[in-house]
Amino acid sequence: MSANGTIPRPEHPRPQMVRDSWLNLNGEWQFEIDTGRSGKQREWFASDKEFSRSIRVPFCPESKLSGVEYKDFMSAVWYKRTFDLPAEWTGGRVLLHFGAVDYDAEVWINGQSVGTHRGGYSSFRFDITDRLEAGANTITVYAEDDNRTGLQPRGKQSALFHSHGCDYTRTTGIWQTVWLEHVPEASIASFKLYPDPDNACVQIEAKLRGPAAGCALEAMASYGGKEVGRATARIAGASVRFTLPVSEVHLWQPGDPKLYDLKLKVSGGTAAPDEVGSYFGLRSIRLDGMAFRINDKSVFQRLVLDQGFYPDGVYTAPTDEDLRKDIEISMGLGFNGARLHEKVFEERFLYWADRLGYLVWGEQGNWGLDITTPHGLERFLPEWIEAVERDFNHPALIGWCPFNETWDRDGTKQDNEVLRIVYETTKAIDSTRPVIDTSGNFHVVTDIFDVHDYDQNPETFRARYEPMKTGGEVYVTFPKRQTYRGEPYFVSEYGGIWWNPGQQDAKSWGYGNRPTTEEEFLSRYAGLTDALLDHPMMFGFCYTQLYDVEQEVNGLYTYDRKPKFDPEAIRRINSRRAAIED
Repeated sequence: MSANGTIPRPEHPRPQMVRDSWLNLNGEWQFEIDTGRSGKQREWFASDKEFSRSIRVPFCPESKLSGVEYKDFMSAVWYKRTFDLPAEWTGGRVLLHFGAVDYDAEVWINGQSVGTHRGGYSSFRFDITDRLEAGANTITVYAEDDNRTGLQPRGKQSALFHSHGCDYTRTTGIWQTVWLEHVPEASIASFKLYPDPDNACVQIEAKLRGPAAGCALEAMASYGGKEVGRATARIAGASVRFTLPVSEVHLWQPGDPKLYDLKLKVSGGTAAPDEVGSYFGLRSIRLDGMAFRINDKSVFQRLVLDQGFYPDGVYTAPTDEDLRKDIEISMGLGFNGARLHEKVFEERFLYWADRLGYLVWGEQGNWGLDITTPHGLERFLPEWIEAVERDFNHPALIGWCPFNETWDRDGTKQDNEVLRIVYETTKAIDSTRPVIDTSGNFHVVTDIFDVHDYDQNPETFRARYEPMKTGGEVYVTFPKRQTYRGEPYFVSEYGGIWWNPGQQDAKSWGYGNRPTTEEEFLSRYAGLTDALLDHPMMFGFCYTQLYDVEQEVNGLYTYDRKPKFDPEAIRRINSRRAAIED
């Protein structure tokens, strides 16, 4: 609980798979820093072990909102709290969910281990039914975290004591909602939705847990409160696939996000029925020459870089409204989407993107992970698969980008097979979306070729891409390391114009020379952006960045989300028609 008695981040953390029987475990937990990683030997997981501090979950201990605000490296951390199961949770199974824990986690219930998980960005759960006792129960969580080893993705978390350059405050341990869920013995474990607007239906592929064979899975779709489709499939094994036709086709489109409500129900057999609430959007995606088509319409992607940091919460938004506000700020500037950069964002952000019609690209926080050997694949791929599976159903998510700027490490080149295998695995899991193997460099196999270009001179910036218009040379960064093979093309990082008038922090930085006036800034912004909007071979752009993050002051808003310019001035530049648009 917080100081005023309310639970922080009380909303349901998984809006696409909602059951009525759930319990939010955010709030005050006991907490301990385990500098020597000796807590397991000292059996700190025992139910009667008391910790010396408290922490406000789900905020990381580095954050102000956690109540700890410890900024040095923490080799390992421990959490503990008790809970009572609701009296009505009889029979069935009890699942313990974690939105994210950075990085290697182990969980105990009443002093008995229920499982481990590796990965600081992906969600996970444990079935804790057999470890529960009547009355009070104790949860203990242990997390190890060392982002300096090269053995874990850290994203933009600093590997030095201080934040520096484009690396910021670290996140250790729990940083997303912890919650309990009560499910029947036969229940839906997960499902994938394949929208098919051309055939007025959605394909459903569901995985079941427990004794579901012989039961039926019923799906019911509604739009605006009116039922528009119903279908039932018999369950013969651990999974089932079937088609849900809809009598009305309403397309999900950028800025016009028409969504259907969906209910799934497992019934029959001897188990209690399982009911899940969800939603979906009917929309199609395809690459067509140089165009990126959504519902067969060429849509220019006016993207902005969003790094998902917050002054008081670090990786965790203080409130659900803060997630929505970031999207509304971006749309108010004339952007229609974002690269979710070097971080797997929480599901609530994607929920608001779905609701507001905001395009997003999913990306892992790969920086810090050594991918010069196959060992990098072993550390990267399991967590990335979990992220892709979790976010598969979001209509706002229109592409995957597992890696960003895969630079050489200590003079050793990336292992190209790591990128190739991750690309192929992503395509095998999700054949519906394009995949960029590594944004910026160094491409190995990719559906889209993108470059990062922070040239601050609009004239030389424009000239670099002019030959492409008439079939001439295509600009390729690092031509000795990557080859353009005719893929759709865009500049996925540009701008980053340094603008922090009145701020004297010596660590502050941005790209290029700082403009001397607001007019000079807007002129440069317009010149760079116009060069991309006017280019008939560009399907989009991504401007760096939406808001400042700590010492990086090239945002269009400040870190505390105050506009640096009249948003309308930016919106006018971004919003005009692009050459490639229909």
